[in-house]
Amino acid sequence: MPQNTCDLLLANAEIHDGLGRPPVRGGVAIGDGHILAVGDVSDWRAREIRDLGGLCLAPGFIDVHTHDDRAVLDDSGMEPKITQGVTSVIVGNCGISLAPYKNPPRLVPPLGLLGDPQDYRFDSFAAYGQAVDAANVAVNVAALAGHGTLRAMSMEDTEAPASQAEIEKMRALLREALEAGVLGLSTGLAYPVARSAPTDEIVTLSRELAAFPGALYVTHMRDERDKVEEAVGETIDIGRQAGVPVVISHHKCIGRHNYGRSQRTLSMIDKALRHQDIAMDVYPYEASSTVLLPELTRHAERILVINSRSHPEFNGKELSHAAEQMGCDEEEAARRLAPAMGVYFQMSPEDIRRIMTHPRTMIGSDGIPGPQSHPRLWGTFPRVLGRYVREDNVLPLEEAIRKMTSLPAQVFGIARRGRLQSGFAADLVAFDREEVLDLADYDTPDRPSAGIAHVFVNGTAVLEDGKVTGARGGRFLRRGAA
Repeated sequence: MPQNTCDLLLANAEIHDGLGRPPVRGGVAIGDGHILAVGDVSDWRAREIRDLGGLCLAPGFIDVHTHDDRAVLDDSGMEPKITQGVTSVIVGNCGISLAPYKNPPRLVPPLGLLGDPQDYRFDSFAAYGQAVDAANVAVNVAALAGHGTLRAMSMEDTEAPASQAEIEKMRALLREALEAGVLGLSTGLAYPVARSAPTDEIVTLSRELAAFPGALYVTHMRDERDKVEEAVGETIDIGRQAGVPVVISHHKCIGRHNYGRSQRTLSMIDKALRHQDIAMDVYPYEASSTVLLPELTRHAERILVINSRSHPEFNGKELSHAAEQMGCDEEEAARRLAPAMGVYFQMSPEDIRRIMTHPRTMIGSDGIPGPQSHPRLWGTFPRVLGRYVREDNVLPLEEAIRKMTSLPAQVFGIARRGRLQSGFAADLVAFDREEVLDLADYDTPDRPSAGIAHVFVNGTAVLEDGKVTGARGGRFLRRGAA
């Protein structure tokens, strides 16, 4: 009987196709960076055969919410991602993208989250995409155009609503970005660069998305605290008026007095889902992390200071300690420590579980690369698989994998990824379902996770037997392009 040939045969695996269906035993044939066959591969021969010994084999995880815009250029090995099974990252979230912005004299918060002014060196997304491809990055990279970056590029005063002329300039920049293949528009309406933008400004820009099939509106909402329901309502209304799909970034309800309000926000989303397309993402931690701003200190139980450039002696210490040493309150301490990052302990475990189990919720790390970081940068996906699936039974394994693979590929329009299916890109992760676990914590946030054995990006082995290979398989992914 004639045999088919392939480059690599992964055999003896527990196959999870990414669609949430029960696993089957079998293998995957890989050739020319693509999946050639799934399941019974007994009639295939290969130059290399790897017996996975019963490991789970799934599509590579898609991290839908990252701030890796600069990291994919400067640290193309992307060890924090490949060691947790991530094969594709989406950058440009929270209204912050490296493009289109070149040689700014200063950065309005939170644009400094991605780096210094000299890191903003791309006047177009076409140039940024070319730089990603030239960087020979280990993971695939897809991008959103950041509204905050568009504002900073187009406006003299970002603390005001945009004028009609400024809106027209932003529309032109957004169209260029969409033509270059970005997935859509992101906003960070809680941040200084964008909080003065009225709803109408966002609707006008979002209407540009409708001319580009699959383009969507992604938002760090205006409020995740006392007015979280109003912010969800605004988000739903923007999607409805613009006629585009919506993604709510890192959905949460901040502050002890707001714990439990996810019941109401999810009810609002369910009602809107009858008429429009909405999804969301979540990370599996009770602490968030972003730039350290005085106005963000009021709802947190406690705050860790990280990466303060003006007072590095307080890095790793609690903000309350810094305030005591400085002889001021925490808001003033946050002001004096700038520019800095903070880890804010301010969410309810019950809200996290409730949001995570919603069928339209994806997993995103919201990891921020840097010399100090939140453990989510290294541990998000194994944490879901180890703690939320195996230990706490919050999700079945097949459903957790769906939220990391086929659902994000479908929501964001990432073609031919997110499933184990013939003809799809060979982005895969093999892991031990009994051993997978995050090891990064707030004291040692840069520890690789356990239980991730092998990772392939476009058929290239970037992780083998838990060790980084140094190989590179990633590319810039343009909207709708395989």
